[in-house]
Amino acid sequence: MSLIPNDAQKIEVIGATVDFFELVQDGCSTYYFDSSKCGPPDPMVNAMSGLKLIQGTQNKLVMINHKAPGGLFSKLGDDISHKAVVSNNGLVLITFTSNSDSSANTDLNQNTCH
Repeated sequence: MSLIPNDAQKIEVIGATVDFFELVQDGCSTYYFDSSKCGPPDPMVNAMSGLKLIQGTQNKLVMINHKAPGGLFSKLGDDISHKAVVSNNGLVLITFTSNSDSSANTDLNQNTCH
């Protein structure tokens, strides 16, 4: 059972190593990707590629992963918020949003785990 909505449409995301999907509702986009079967550095690479889609917007990014990506969280500035929820099947869904009130500008090109 996929945690990505069935009506989300596959999109191309530059630099991604997994498929990304977009669901548009009420004029805002939510982007989804599943890195739960990926090993390092792919989850970080895909998250940083996806975060470029939402930085400075009202859109959201949902990452599906096998665990909470602590290394990724430490790279995010005040301009990107995240909330993690564990699904019924044990996967972690992390929802990222952009904080328009922040003056920070997270460098989303730093996609390595170090």
